[in-house]
Amino acid sequence: MRVFARRGYAASSIRDIAAEAGVSVGTIYRHYPTKEALYANLVDQAQTGLVALTEELSGPGRPVEMIRAFTTRYLSDLTADDGAAEFVVVINQGVTTHVQAGEADRVLGAHRSMWRAFEDLIRRGQEVGEFGAGDPAQLTTCYFATLGGLTSIRVALGPEFTAPDVDVVLRLLTEGRT
Repeated sequence: MRVFARRGYAASSIRDIAAEAGVSVGTIYRHYPTKEALYANLVDQAQTGLVALTEELSGPGRPVEMIRAFTTRYLSDLTADDGAAEFVVVINQGVTTHVQAGEADRVLGAHRSMWRAFEDLIRRGQEVGEFGAGDPAQLTTCYFATLGGLTSIRVALGPEFTAPDVDVVLRLLTEGRT
């Protein structure tokens, strides 16, 4: 993931990936016959995660607490040095540049479902006064743009990155609530 995130899919080679992982090229090929297969595995992980998140966001619970829990996990993942930020960058690169035909479509479908669930959660939260006024689609876009920006900064700064407090991020949704 780090190699794909730094160099982009097209400029990354199995040799680069093996060197980053500290293993031989043959070891990589034992698990993945091609770079495309390795990337497809990352797409599978992203799709599985998005489906699980959609189910979670569609479930019962107070909208503000559900979004707080997700935001807390996301920010925690960003500060950990476990490749989570790079994973998001790689998947976003694949979706926006259509790295592999078909792979982007799989993730986009799962992403759209999650996006709609998030919009519905904001709408529910507005109905009970937990979130401020505004178009749920626009608020969803701004919320995820914030997370995306934080992710990019994390990848650029590495361990120097300081994540904002969850309440700072949530202000976008809670300001002006009734």
